[in-house]
Amino acid sequence: MLETLDRPKTLKETALEKLREAITLGVFEPGDRLVERVLCEKLGVSRSVIRECIRHLESERLVTVIPNAGPSVAVLEPAEVREIYEIRAMLESTAARNCAIHANDATLKDLTDSRDAIARSLAAGDVIEALSRTRRFYRIIFTAGGKTVSWDLVEHLNARIARLRALTLSSEGRATSGPASLRKIVAAIARRDPDAAGEACESHVAEASRIALTRLSARVGGHPQRKSA
Repeated sequence: MLETLDRPKTLKETALEKLREAITLGVFEPGDRLVERVLCEKLGVSRSVIRECIRHLESERLVTVIPNAGPSVAVLEPAEVREIYEIRAMLESTAARNCAIHANDATLKDLTDSRDAIARSLAAGDVIEALSRTRRFYRIIFTAGGKTVSWDLVEHLNARIARLRALTLSSEGRATSGPASLRKIVAAIARRDPDAAGEACESHVAEASRIALTRLSARVGGHPQRKSA
């Protein structure tokens, strides 16, 4: 009879969410300076709240704080990006293989529903919702595959993974090809084919990595001009 009540978000939580989304979606680009006064005015919060948010985003590796220069949006270095995708490929393919072995009908329904929700979000142009749905999609795979420790590792990288996903989804055709790859993953799991599920994951991640690195290399030296935000 008793249910957990949703508590209202605090100012810090709301401000943190907005700042994270702005960085994830590229409103603030790599190298952009984050000026406390400007952020206070835009978000309608105090400097102490902004400083807390910046410290949190620094822990997620979305923000870099340089002494005497202040905070700026972290630059995505190609080596870091390659390593993130290498980790994703290894962990996600293993989880998908295990999921194909252990998934039950309820798991398959959850995966199918999540896959369809991702496609609908992208078709509607709601990238933030698509990112949230994608996170849930993979959580189902890791949980069903019994890879909870691996999921903890993925969660540690989630802020940077989301930032890269937003980058790739904004490339031409990825909003269509991405969900198509997820359909292959779900189909392989539904067939209880662990090798096909793992290979589908690896292929999906490899294509995302290629797109991300291509888009990053298209920027001037990978480091855009810094500007105040």
